[in-house]
Amino acid sequence: MSQTKKPLASIIIVNFNNAKYLEKSLNSVLSQSYKNKEIIVIDDISKDKSLEILKKYKKIIKYYVNKTKTNYGSYNQINSYYKGILKSKGKYLFLLDSDDFFNKHKIELVVKKFQEDKSNKVLFDLPIIKFQNKIVKNKFLQKKFLLSSWPRFTPQSCISIEKKYALKVFKILKIKKYPTIWLDFRIAIISFLHFKEIVIIDKYLTYYRQVSNSASKKYRTMSKNWWIRRKEAHDFFSNISKKLKLKNTHTVDKVITKFINILIK
Repeated sequence: MSQTKKPLASIIIVNFNNAKYLEKSLNSVLSQSYKNKEIIVIDDISKDKSLEILKKYKKIIKYYVNKTKTNYGSYNQINSYYKGILKSKGKYLFLLDSDDFFNKHKIELVVKKFQEDKSNKVLFDLPIIKFQNKIVKNKFLQKKFLLSSWPRFTPQSCISIEKKYALKVFKILKIKKYPTIWLDFRIAIISFLHFKEIVIIDKYLTYYRQVSNSASKKYRTMSKNWWIRRKEAHDFFSNISKKLKLKNTHTVDKVITKFINILIK
């Protein structure tokens, strides 16, 4: 099949004050082996030189500013990606935070995976974790026990989703609650509840940058903030289960999380 006859892929990049990494992210998409694509960037009213960089690429990308700002980064991110989805024309959507970047063959391999099995609506690939001075490929082992309510999934820039399904998902996940719960978790939980699994492509296709000011730094495992966020995650899971008219499960993890949140109040 010629490149022009392959389905259009829409890469949606959300940026906020990432001028330092933005060109690397853009160039990783522009240099993809898959050619039938469009690039949409949504900027969250950056205060650095991001818009100057985007103007340099204006002939080969589309970019917009998300003026719907809130006090929560998670909501701003969700609103920006939704704006990008509404602007997109592709059959398949690739989410990319602007401090991350793609392997040269990512889009080609993921589109092939979608087309090989039409039941796939959401795919996660594996992250190559990029620290300041090293790159790490962690082994991704799925949970083997039944204590937790949901399986493991990979970060946001590893998510690819069929557009028709994405529009349905965003109608469900755009809940103005749970400010500590970011988009990747919301998509993962909804797709897990819909399909009873999270489909992981066993290939390292996304460079996921670990930066010092990452929002996740506030949630060190077993810290007070970690337990508070975990309760929000369980509450979100219960909310979505109710919306989808599914049985609300009660795991050991959920009971322990609820109990600890009572203690730390």
